[in-house]
Amino acid sequence: MQQLGDERVLFAFARDLEPALTVASGETVRIRTQDCFGNQVQTPEDQLDEIDWDAINPATGPVYVEGAVPGGALKVKIESIELDAQTASCTGKDEGVCGDRFDAWSTHLCAVEDGKLVWNEKLSIPLNPMIGVIGVAPEGEPVNCGTPGSHGGNMDNTAITAGATLYFPVAVEGALFGCGDMHAAMGDGEISVSGAEVAGWATVTLTALPDLRLTDPLIENDTHFGVIASAETLDAAADRAVHEMVDLLHDRTGTSEDELVMLLSLVADVQVCQMVDPEKTVRFMVPKYVLDALGFAL
Repeated sequence: MQQLGDERVLFAFARDLEPALTVASGETVRIRTQDCFGNQVQTPEDQLDEIDWDAINPATGPVYVEGAVPGGALKVKIESIELDAQTASCTGKDEGVCGDRFDAWSTHLCAVEDGKLVWNEKLSIPLNPMIGVIGVAPEGEPVNCGTPGSHGGNMDNTAITAGATLYFPVAVEGALFGCGDMHAAMGDGEISVSGAEVAGWATVTLTALPDLRLTDPLIENDTHFGVIASAETLDAAADRAVHEMVDLLHDRTGTSEDELVMLLSLVADVQVCQMVDPEKTVRFMVPKYVLDALGFAL
């Protein structure tokens, strides 16, 4: 298995970046990632006003995947996520949902111990290791790692955990994959503007699917299959995700659109990923037992 350290990072997904690593289609690679602060917040004395904000939201990469071609897709299986022992969270003036309440930055450090996140001596939180920034190079201008889009990016999706598989539309040769911004725990919405930000290792299997045409990222796990969409508002992101799912199921199963819409209204869920980035992100998740009954196959 190849391994990629966090000395090669990108701060924007872009089509003209030199690959940090080249892998064959179907190859598994272990990737070291920095936290969203570029590992600059390690003690209570580390002030956010004093860190290098040009080094925020690094993603390790890019990784060139042989066989990935424009117009195709990249399949990314999350094999495992390994967390470092300390996390950092923050909120502050004009940040997140409640930024109007504050005049300055606040931070909170937590330890990762015995499968839990220790908030304080009275409260420990179950871990939900996830990858916040993950994606490929976009077709047009570079997209900074703080912004999500059809290429992936800063989707902050709590379903991107070990065992999940993502599918990204490919816009450039080799896809130019990158990931970072892991969280030890995060609630849907990420209301403070951060999760439990943590460095660590992601082990992923990267497979080129040159014949799969996509508009936005897809995600699947053992029980559900979904579309991930980002837009200026949550309403617009939700509309986009739902319409794309209806189109996909109609095209692949031949089920009429009206029947699909009525069925999805009974069984599928619009779930908020994050509501604090320049574009907001949702996922529209359909149970796999429904897809099996429809005869759906990607």
